Amino acid sequence: MESTPAAAVRPMNGGDGRHSYTKNSDFQRKAIDASKEFIHKAISEKVDIKILSSSSIFKLADLGCSVGPNTFFSVQNIIDAVELKCQIQEKAIKLPEFLVFFSDQTLNDFNQLFQSLPPERPYFASGLPGSFHSRLFPSAFLHFVHSSYALHFLSGFPKEMEDKSSPAWNQGRINHSNASDEVVRCYEAQFSKDLENFLDARAQELVDGGLMGLIIPGRSHGTPHSQVFGNNVIELIGSCLVDMANKGIVSYEKIDSFNFPWYFSSLEQVESIVQRTGFFSIEIMESFPQVQPELEMLAYTARAAFEGIIKTHFGHEIIDDLFILFEEKLKESSSFYETGECTNLFILLKRIVTV
Repeated sequence: MESTPAAAVRPMNGGDGRHSYTKNSDFQRKAIDASKEFIHKAISEKVDIKILSSSSIFKLADLGCSVGPNTFFSVQNIIDAVELKCQIQEKAIKLPEFLVFFSDQTLNDFNQLFQSLPPERPYFASGLPGSFHSRLFPSAFLHFVHSSYALHFLSGFPKEMEDKSSPAWNQGRINHSNASDEVVRCYEAQFSKDLENFLDARAQELVDGGLMGLIIPGRSHGTPHSQVFGNNVIELIGSCLVDMANKGIVSYEKIDSFNFPWYFSSLEQVESIVQRTGFFSIEIMESFPQVQPELEMLAYTARAAFEGIIKTHFGHEIIDDLFILFEEKLKESSSFYETGECTNLFILLKRIVTV
């Protein structure tokens, strides 16, 4: 499957202003808090003692870190669990030093990230810009990889979605949730390709027995894409764009050529991809419900996460009006709160030992 890059993919809003991700990421923080128990269980039961005793530096990476503060909570959860693991061993293990790599796209606001670093942190910090769909680190370098609320974003789309004569041409829509089967298959194929590339790169970068903890927004097996809360949010944004096109503010052609770059997978889909690549054993696979953001905060949460993506395609001039209209429609269409499923997937993978 040949793909074209999703030029609309952009990092979360930087800075610390009213519409920044820093100020509007409590929704994503709840997933990190809810998965804390999984992280501690994973490290307590699955980290190989040989890894802890053979290296004086424990190297971990948070991929798709954004600008904080959520990444700092994730990293601290991992470090706390490793320290506890060392302390409870019958034969004492000297605590390693911790080296943390915060990684995201090159356009991420790393200045905001490093200005926000906890002053009393028990680790050395480094930033690494680049796409996690390819190699970022030397071979057999990392002991633990973490990623939260990042892997559902797509790096591109199959080329047939750009062809107006193709059944996968998604005219009048910006998402796959109520689209044709051909469009849904394109989204699913791109998600599979992206995750395979991600796993291939991490397999080379993790030491044998190294762990990877992933939090991915997803859906229950059998849940239609049209009944996923996140997709309902994008559908509502799409209806706002159509309203603006009806008023001549944006063009219908712009809407037709825009596909929002994310996909909500099920545990079964992820499991199949992991098994197909053959690099990792599946140690933990769980799904857990996510508390939806409060209605009055959803417009801010959405803007902090999606503004860069939308602005790249439609231009910055429409952003204020778009999200004002979105907020108005939320108040009129809040019924989707009652029907949209909001689910997270937690997957713990262990690098298979190579001979």
